[in-house]
Amino acid sequence: MRSYVLITGAAGGLGKAFACEAAARGWRLLLTDMSAAALEPLAAGLARLYDAEVLSLVCDLTDPSSRHALWSAIDARGLRLHMLINNAGTDFEGAFSEQRLDQLRTIVRLNVEGTLEMTRRALERRDLTRPLRVINVASLAGYYPMPIKATYAASKRFVLDLSLALRHEFDPRDVTFTVLAPAGLPTNPTTLGGIAAQGIWGELTTRNVGPVAARTIDLAQAGRAVYIPGAVNQVLRAASAIFPAQLTASFIGRRWRNLRRSPSRLPRAAAAPSADPESVLP
Repeated sequence: MRSYVLITGAAGGLGKAFACEAAARGWRLLLTDMSAAALEPLAAGLARLYDAEVLSLVCDLTDPSSRHALWSAIDARGLRLHMLINNAGTDFEGAFSEQRLDQLRTIVRLNVEGTLEMTRRALERRDLTRPLRVINVASLAGYYPMPIKATYAASKRFVLDLSLALRHEFDPRDVTFTVLAPAGLPTNPTTLGGIAAQGIWGELTTRNVGPVAARTIDLAQAGRAVYIPGAVNQVLRAASAIFPAQLTASFIGRRWRNLRRSPSRLPRAAAAPSADPESVLP
């Protein structure tokens, strides 16, 4: 049976890192993203560099009909999966009242609905001869109520809670779920702007995507529940369990208000939902 690793948002920075790591391990890849112009050269390059079998299918995960077409194409090829990496996600920076309704819908449709459906459908198409490893990319933001990133943080909380709950619905010999919860990943100009805007916090919490992708896959293979890259980020997560949520939200809100007094320091809004544009925790 031909068994594949399915990676969403594969054309973005973290998605590419996951794809390179999986190809280097000799796995067959099934890559998807909404941009054919970015996806097809990536698939061709990985196949050439690693002598790997790499399939690519364009899909807009915010669109139910596009998701249906993706899975119809997978079924037509008779493909089975031994790993799913739900990397695709997006955010649009700005206060809730300043964001357009279509932007808010896109966040929820991609981060929540897309992750939910991809996970459910992957379970129906897993390779029964080996465990299915599901990696869901959440965010450290999912542990906090976050002013200015309220919808994004809430959507990543959904990803986190869904993954932790599903771990206990399946025999770990058959299916495992691992959550990657980074704080800052330098994957594109938007995230680089967000990291720079945070000053010292950005420097302390940011991690390079290559080692993060490799470590995440290692931990997923070992059945680990959550991976938070970086000692500083792990301390911040521990602190979130100590301080009341309202106090944390107040602290984050004050930091963003200070940043908004200097608009040049704020990151520019994300343009399109491709690979997850993680912004650093304020």
